[in-house]
Amino acid sequence: MENRDPVKHHCDHYDDRHYDNMKHRKYGYKEVDVVIVGLGAAGGVLIRDLAKAGLSVVGIEAGPFWNPQTDFASDELYAQRLCWQDTRLTTGNDPLQFGANNSGRGVGGGTVHFTGVFYRFHKSDFMTHSLDSVGTDWPISYEDLAPYYHKIEHELKVSGPKEFPWGEFHGPYPYPEREPISANAQIFRQGCQALGIRSTTAPLAILSAPFNGRPPCINRGFCNQGCLPNAKFSTLIHHIPEALRYGAEILTDSMVTQILVDKFGRVSGVEFIHDGKEYRQKAKLVIVSAFVIETSRLLLNSACSKYPDGLANSSGLVGKYIMPHSGHDVYAKFDQEIRLYKGTPVMAVSQDFYETDPNRGFARGYSLNAHGSRPVEMAGNMAAKAGIWGKELREIMLEYNYYARITVVGEVLPNPNNCVTLSSEKDEYGLPRALVSFSYGDNDRKLIAHGIAKCNEIFEAAGGTPAFVIPDTAHLLGGCRMGKDPHDSVVNELCQSHDIPNLFICDASVFVTSGGANPTETIIAIASRTADYIISQRSELFSRAN
Repeated sequence: MENRDPVKHHCDHYDDRHYDNMKHRKYGYKEVDVVIVGLGAAGGVLIRDLAKAGLSVVGIEAGPFWNPQTDFASDELYAQRLCWQDTRLTTGNDPLQFGANNSGRGVGGGTVHFTGVFYRFHKSDFMTHSLDSVGTDWPISYEDLAPYYHKIEHELKVSGPKEFPWGEFHGPYPYPEREPISANAQIFRQGCQALGIRSTTAPLAILSAPFNGRPPCINRGFCNQGCLPNAKFSTLIHHIPEALRYGAEILTDSMVTQILVDKFGRVSGVEFIHDGKEYRQKAKLVIVSAFVIETSRLLLNSACSKYPDGLANSSGLVGKYIMPHSGHDVYAKFDQEIRLYKGTPVMAVSQDFYETDPNRGFARGYSLNAHGSRPVEMAGNMAAKAGIWGKELREIMLEYNYYARITVVGEVLPNPNNCVTLSSEKDEYGLPRALVSFSYGDNDRKLIAHGIAKCNEIFEAAGGTPAFVIPDTAHLLGGCRMGKDPHDSVVNELCQSHDIPNLFICDASVFVTSGGANPTETIIAIASRTADYIISQRSELFSRAN
């Protein structure tokens, strides 16, 4: 076991204002208060908040420390390196495709390449079983997260409409809505208006006015490829620099392979690999924020004599109940140019079909996002996901500028058969690769069919001709669900493992149901709430670890 000079900071080149005072240090022997695995939407918030409270914190990230000025480019293929590209095995009736849709690799995680859409969950999302007799109720309510939603929106200067018609929060947002909206968004709103469907401009974690040295959005349109001007929020540019100023330390290009357990059954740190060498980071408390697949895989791979089925897995539910949003992309052709590449990808939305309507024949619902598309993405998805090849593909792409797109973000109901397990195939670190199984249920399929039909109605009302549908998924959630009963959940309502008091799991994997909306704001709200709990209970939590 190596115990010296394992990892250098990869941040000094990014912004000298923040990192001039950072010094390399040795790891492997110095215990810290907290180690966080993964620095995406949740991990970035946690490391900032905990370091600000005076805790000694180390964050470990499998990917690099991105520099927006040198690492981001208006190039779709180049930007694929922002995504988690390691091989994952997939099975089921509707096997998932991985990459950009599901996770990032590098400091900032998926926030580096997400669209910036910033929805709150609705009150009903936390009580689907009580209201609609499907899924399971969360152990927390909308009211528990409401103050965190408010704090986050104001901290990040979320831009949005003066009036948001759905859910419990109706605006206004801290910053004004983005203008002008794209032609694709205009077409969407025209079609909705013709049909009496409510729509509005999108709430976005993208600046519509200057803030903290960052410029407003210039509609460059490459949000999914990394925002070079830094107009779009990410934990990379917002939370991480603050965390470093408060004394947190970050290890990059370091793959955590195991969570360590002491003789008392408590976690004591992690093992990780950097440049082919193995190191240990000791900690009084471990937080896993590595996203749905890697979080489940790490917990299962950390099985030991004390926990032979994996950590936090006395319920047998680690890896179970994963839920991607159905993310079908519906396209139509128009006589006038739309130019899908122009503007922020999502600039208009509707949640008129979000809540359960018994007349539709299925439970729960979906959001509609008027969603732009870059040409390489559109062509690649047509070939890989819709089976459109050859002459047909070429003819569509020659008319690329005349197509419009709406994406259905549909709620998928939890099912224990949709899961992450370990395969017999090993990766470069000698760890079993994740095997991800997924199949839609009957309710999911009915919801998807309704959403696609509604998109086509909107297009026709706006004067377009429905063209084709690309079946897709997005926003993977679940796998370590929260709950009050240790027998049917992995963590409690504060993301603390039922089995191991000094092990926390805090990311998208703790979701109990998926809702019908982009989840980033809810992930951040949960992480902020968890950080407050750890800070308030630090004496008790750390004394248990000693």
